[in-house]
Amino acid sequence: MLQSLAGSSCVRLVERHRSAWCFGLLVLGYLLYLVFGAVVFSSVELPYEDLLRQELRKLKRSFVEEHKCLSEAQLESFLARVLEASNYGVSVLSNASANWNWDFTSALFFASTVLSTTGYGHTVPLSDGGKAFCIVYSVIGIPFTLLFLTAVVQRIIVYVTRRPVLYFHIRWGFSKQMVAIIHAVLLGFITVSCFFFIPAAIFSVLEDDWNFLESFYFCFISLSTIGLGDYVPGEGYNQKFRELYKIGITCYLLLGLIAMLVVLETFCELHELKKFRKMFYVKKDKEEDQVHIVEHDQLSFSSISDQAASMKEDQKVNEPFVSPQSSLNCDGSINN
Repeated sequence: MLQSLAGSSCVRLVERHRSAWCFGLLVLGYLLYLVFGAVVFSSVELPYEDLLRQELRKLKRSFVEEHKCLSEAQLESFLARVLEASNYGVSVLSNASANWNWDFTSALFFASTVLSTTGYGHTVPLSDGGKAFCIVYSVIGIPFTLLFLTAVVQRIIVYVTRRPVLYFHIRWGFSKQMVAIIHAVLLGFITVSCFFFIPAAIFSVLEDDWNFLESFYFCFISLSTIGLGDYVPGEGYNQKFRELYKIGITCYLLLGLIAMLVVLETFCELHELKKFRKMFYVKKDKEEDQVHIVEHDQLSFSSISDQAASMKEDQKVNEPFVSPQSSLNCDGSINN
């Protein structure tokens, strides 16, 4: 008897704080996912980093032995300056001196990566004025970009998602939830094909040092706004039509980002995902709902009163020679 009472009380406690328990499990799952990613990346990449470090040590040692007139300290000072310039997108190689990082097309590509929060990091402002302007430009431009993308996605999703689903539901009588799931899967497949596989094949042809996997990796890193910067197109030494190529990449990033947001919004509108998300949200109290209802009623009442007053004023202006008796009748009808 006591065990059944204790079990029922535990069940009631869990049901009462179900949202809090689900949120705690969500936080725990996210932390475990972070640890899992760190373990996998460390185990996979650490051996390659060790091999690269050993190779660089051997190369440096052999270079110093072959050039006795150059000390190791001088070599390290020179390499530190070269690496610092490379972090700003400036290379000391003779075949890379023809490519400028701050011509108009490169600056346009940089502005698009800043506003979309992709930020490859291959080109950064060199001057203090450029850094200050980048801060102000980002503070204004990033919310502006979010507003722009939200407005565009809201209009596109009506014609791409909601109307087709409603058409098949009404015209053919299919289940709305099933039609929405099939439509979301098809839309995701089309988006992945048009903005990942096809561009990856094109980049693998246009970029000399990229294979298909590296090109697909660049597309995913860019359109997910991760922007690691290890692969940046149009930075080759013998790149043909570099200005036109940069403008094309800018348009691809903008259109691809819009397509990704449309697909994400389509999946978020699925009934199953809505139910799943509600498990982790805080439920509104009944008192808060009542307050919202009262505020809404007060707003509606005040708006109706304002409309009646404005109608009375308009009638007085438009009919200045109306008799007092008729005006009283009009006022009574408006009040009613």
